[in-house]
This record gives sequence, C-alpha cells and structure tokens, in this order.
Amino acid sequence: MAGKAWRSAILNLLRNWGVWLGPKDKLKPQEVTWVAGTVKREPPQPRIFTRGMQTVTLIPGDGIGPEISSAVMKIFEAAKAPIQWEERNVTAIQGPGGKWMIPPEAKESMNRNKIGLKGPLKTPIAAGHPSMNLLLRKTFDLYANVRPCVSIEGYQTPYTDVNLVTIRENTEGEYSGIEHVIVDGVVQSIKLITEQASQRIAEYAFEYARNNQRASVTAVHKANIMRMSDGLFLRKCREAAEKHKDVKFTEMYLDTVCLNMVQDPTQFDVLVMPNLYGDILSDLCAGLIGGLGVTPSGNIGANGVAIFESVCSAFILQICFSKFG
Repeated sequence: MAGKAWRSAILNLLRNWGVWLGPKDKLKPQEVTWVAGTVKREPPQPRIFTRGMQTVTLIPGDGIGPEISSAVMKIFEAAKAPIQWEERNVTAIQGPGGKWMIPPEAKESMNRNKIGLKGPLKTPIAAGHPSMNLLLRKTFDLYANVRPCVSIEGYQTPYTDVNLVTIRENTEGEYSGIEHVIVDGVVQSIKLITEQASQRIAEYAFEYARNNQRASVTAVHKANIMRMSDGLFLRKCREAAEKHKDVKFTEMYLDTVCLNMVQDPTQFDVLVMPNLYGDILSDLCAGLIGGLGVTPSGNIGANGVAIFESVCSAFILQICFSKFG
C-alpha cells in the first residue's frame, strides 16, 4: 500500500512537470531516487544580513500598539537582524498659531533615520484634532502606500495563488481633510486631485513594476463619473504608460475591478489608484488571503523617508484582543 502511495505521489509530481506515465509504465530505481532527491526539503538556512547596523525610528502606537511593537522587536532580535530601535512619540502638539504638528524630536529622528516602523494609531474623536496617520503622511510627504497581497503557504482561504500589489496615492483625494459646514445640515467634503500627485504616483507604480519584475499596471478609476478629477488621474497614468512600454498597461473602473477581483484575483498584478479607492480595495484584497492581519503596508515618501506599519487600526486590534485574546 505504501508503495502504491509513493508511486502515485511521484506520478502526480511528474504530471506537474509535464511528464505523463501510464499505469503499465515502470519507474526505474534511479528515477525514483532522482525524484525523491528533488522533492526532499532542505532545512531552512539562517539568513545572512549583508548590510551594517540600521537605526529605525519606532512609533509604538496606541491601544495594543506598544504590545505588538514589543513582539516585533523580539522577532527581529531572534532573527539577529542588525537593527537598533529609536523610540519616539508622535502625539500631535500645537505649534505657533495653533497648527497641529508632530513633536520636533520625532520629526528629526525620522528625517535622520529615513526608516520608521509604526504601530496602529487612534484617530482622535474630539473636533479639531487631526488624524495622526494623515498628519504623518503630510509631514513626511508619504505619497505612496504600497500593500503586497500574496497567498501565504499553509494558510488556506477560498483563493489560491493571489500575488498582487496595490499602490495608493496617499496625500490627497477624499482624504485631503478639507471639509466644512455650508449651512446647518449640509456638509461639503472636497476631493482634491492634482497633476503633480497623480503624475508621481503613476510614475512610482510603473517603476515599482519594472524593479520588481511585475508584468502589468492597472489604473483604477471612476473617470466615467468624475470626469475632471479622476480624468486627470487617468491621464497622468496614460502618460506614464507611454514612458514604460515594457510594462503592460490597462485601465478599469473601480466597481469592475472589485467584481473581477473576487472572481479571479490572479488576473491582476500591480494596481494604482487614488486615495479612497486604495483604502477600500486594499482591504478587499486582504480578505482574499486571510484578513488585514496578514498584509504588510509601507508608506513611501518623496524625501527618502519610509514608514512601515500594521494594516489593522488600533481600535480594531483592541476589539479582537478583548474578544479572543
């Protein structure tokens, strides 16, 4: 019985390689030995870090942020990664004229180290207090939010072979923070789209695809409805595509992307989009591979600063830990 199971396993492996054997075909001993040696798993080798010591600014965050930040530091220590941490608090303070800003020592640390790791931050509920995430993005001009979404081996979901990246414009759109009351009961929120921001996120998406051996970039938009704002964004994506002929370019409405994503996510590679669309679509993509807890996120700045973070908010993580922790 064991021999039949072993033969079946070998035949299945050979079929995956395009080699088909019939029930009467015999496997020679040397062929069995060769296949067995091929599929034998080598023990994982310890990773060798080639660069020197790197100082990273650590922003522990709110809620359970300090707890998960502490766990991350232990993981890095166990991996013997050459990193030393420089912990900073980014709770907003009011500067001259009442303008909200992050503490100078936190800003100086980020500008010097260039790399930061951020725990989840709560958004203040009180009126007049800025979103800390939005304040960080504006302070360091973190214009590109990059979220790889890749199926994790051994973690089963209804989808397999998911391997895509969402690139979200991070500084404007509906999240520009421009809202005001016109009259009682009527609130106006302004969607800001600029040529400069659209051009640099489009260029970044194509450069990312090229540098990471990605085959295509899809521009996600609703230019059929928002002809001026999304129309400007789409135009800049088309111009970037003309400069990167080696990368396939497609464009698709946001709702169509969502439909196709849940039907067959393998058709997508790199997706670039304005702020709000990226916030929604990247969470949808996370659901394909198991949830927000298994998707990393990086915020890339124009001045060389990059801040990496967990995707879950502090509030959501607090709920999860209170119910299941």
